[in-house]
Amino acid sequence: MANSNDLIKYITERVVTYIDTPKEDRKRRRGKEPWTVRWFGMIPFSVSLWKDDLVSKKSKKRRAK
Repeated sequence: MANSNDLIKYITERVVTYIDTPKEDRKRRRGKEPWTVRWFGMIPFSVSLWKDDLVSKKSKKRRAK
């Protein structure tokens, strides 16, 4: 039973903190994510990391020659 009481206590603390925070502060803290992330999730980010990795591997091979 102690775990459920702790959970309820945690949830109520979070709700009270959320309610006490002014609306402008909540909006400012959340921030705006890029449209690519909103529309496609993490796929564009992962593709860009993959592309950067390929480019860096190619440049290392060219330097080795």
